[in-house]
Amino acid sequence: MKVKAELNYLRIAPRKVRLVSGLIRGLTVKDAEAELRFLPKRSSLPLLKLLKSATANAEHNFNLEKRGLVISEIRVDQGPVLKRFRARAFGRAAQILKRTSHVTLVLESREAPVKKKVAKATKEVKVSKDIKDTEVFDGAGEQAEAGRVEKQHSIREAMKKERGGFQQKTKGFVKRVFQRKAI
Repeated sequence: MKVKAELNYLRIAPRKVRLVSGLIRGLTVKDAEAELRFLPKRSSLPLLKLLKSATANAEHNFNLEKRGLVISEIRVDQGPVLKRFRARAFGRAAQILKRTSHVTLVLESREAPVKKKVAKATKEVKVSKDIKDTEVFDGAGEQAEAGRVEKQHSIREAMKKERGGFQQKTKGFVKRVFQRKAI
């Protein structure tokens, strides 16, 4: 089902509104709201209001859920141009064009994918005093888990050795830098 909402005579130039509308095209309603809320563009606030209006129409008029809605189409057309004049040098006048926009937003209902429920196996937690790490055993794969924990322990030891080596390298680097002659 498609839900349509329009915003006419928006006093922002269409090329500026198209920059923002291109960002939210194809997003879910929740993602588009988050994007528009934190976007530092002047046209993001009117587009956010239009999106909320379209969402409310979908929920109230068509009994659709907000989480299943996606922005399938957003179109920005040019509205009427207001013509103003500004005084210039030597008695001349320069024309100022104040452009307006018409925005059309179409939401489409897409069913959210159903997630399969995965049964979780009960696991026992044991603390080894030698390694001081938490080991997780699920009964069948105790040996594999023990090997994984030992690997983690050996990786931590290697990282400790590297940290010590890094400090020694740093001292040598500082010594070399400060022994240089000033130019």
